[in-house]
Amino acid sequence: MVAAVAAGFALYAGSPPREAWWVAPLALAVLAAVVRHRRARAGFGYGVVFGFAFLLPLLGWLQDFLGADFGPWPWLGVAAVEALFIGLAGAGMALVSRLPAAPVWMAAVFVTAESVRSAFPFGGFPWGRLAFTQDTGPLLSLAAIGGATLISFAVALIGGGLAELVRNPRRWAVPAAAIAVPLLGGLACWPLVGTDANAGTARVAIVQGNAPNLGLGLLYEDDVLHDNHVRAAQKLVDDVRAGRTPRPDFVLFPEQVGSWGPSRTDPELSAIASQLGVPLIVGGLGQDRDGQLHNQVVRWDPGTGFGDRYVKKHLVPFAETIPMREVARLVSPFVDRFQSDMSPGEEPGVIDVAGLKLGVGICYDVAYNDVFGPAAAQGATLLAVPTNNAWYGHSEMSYQQLAMSRLRAVETGRAVLVGATSGVSAVVAPDGSVTAQTELFTEENVTAEVPLRANRTPATELGSVPMWTLAVLGVGAIAAAGWRSRKSDA
Repeated sequence: MVAAVAAGFALYAGSPPREAWWVAPLALAVLAAVVRHRRARAGFGYGVVFGFAFLLPLLGWLQDFLGADFGPWPWLGVAAVEALFIGLAGAGMALVSRLPAAPVWMAAVFVTAESVRSAFPFGGFPWGRLAFTQDTGPLLSLAAIGGATLISFAVALIGGGLAELVRNPRRWAVPAAAIAVPLLGGLACWPLVGTDANAGTARVAIVQGNAPNLGLGLLYEDDVLHDNHVRAAQKLVDDVRAGRTPRPDFVLFPEQVGSWGPSRTDPELSAIASQLGVPLIVGGLGQDRDGQLHNQVVRWDPGTGFGDRYVKKHLVPFAETIPMREVARLVSPFVDRFQSDMSPGEEPGVIDVAGLKLGVGICYDVAYNDVFGPAAAQGATLLAVPTNNAWYGHSEMSYQQLAMSRLRAVETGRAVLVGATSGVSAVVAPDGSVTAQTELFTEENVTAEVPLRANRTPATELGSVPMWTLAVLGVGAIAAAGWRSRKSDA
């Protein structure tokens, strides 16, 4: 039990913002060793303990956000529910640990459980996937081949190989291969991660207007976010006019800067766009004429204002969409903030702006596999992640999210612009390196020349194939282990 707790906490300690990619395989090695050849029930228990020790500190920003008003229960509840899925992984790993080439099947089972918890319940919660610990290191390049799913599998496979090698060093061939193949494969894939501007370049500006560090106090302060970002954008206008900053091709604003009714007007944004003479990409809340409420990103054009938009695909449960409203009121302030659920978008976020196609995902979207890959497949040559993390204070949340953006850059072979209300805003190169980054709770405008890329990575072409392949392997291995166990008992 102590080993499972220590391994779970070690997995957290190796997660962003700490650059310690090698910790995750070691943590998985301990979990694999603990559950090896145990009954499924024991594997489940160890998996839950491991998962809770990992997720409780990882999701500490939930306590920073909600703790003063709702106590520790939302934080503990989310961590506990997600730990149950890691418990299922532990149960499955225990079952398949007696099969030949056990590290392969144990890794497939862990990734299968990870995929399930990324989809269920209420749309899932992908935070804390193994892949998101690998924003540095040799395994990151595997994102270009099989996305986040392949990286998670590689981490779990190395961990299983290490556990098997330590247990029985004389039978070293299979565990050595389980360790060496992912590491060598990651190193071999780096030359395939291109950064050249094969579709030209774009000069972009990111406006980070900042927000007061009020936590839940920001819930009804939409005007403050709007005014702060208009003021910061006006400084950009002044810098461009004075020649201190080159005129950008377009300007990226964060999530939740505006709030527009059916009339879709915003004189201040229209003035900024007209003064710069370039379009703005702005996140905000919008209500359509039919009453539907959206979290959206809009192209705001000089002269004409509200243009094309992307509507957020993955809504945050108990915030942007509220299951079981009367019960949710006990743990979520958003029940009273939004009297009806937001409506999700269904189309990939591709917005034509300044002669290029911009792929867009809003905040929580970046944790999911089905947002930026399809945008790249539909011709996006640059990606953007407008986000509002001001709720979470000086926590690690923004850095955890930046790690996801770094992975998506390599996965799609695209530069990624992260525009945050209060930080961390960043420019991420197509190889996942961060070329510019702001601090938390600062007002800052970032300008950069970024590469545009039109080629499609294998991960973009394959889409969800790696996930379904590993899911079939994981479920098949559990079925084979069950059949083998029944046969031996007979």
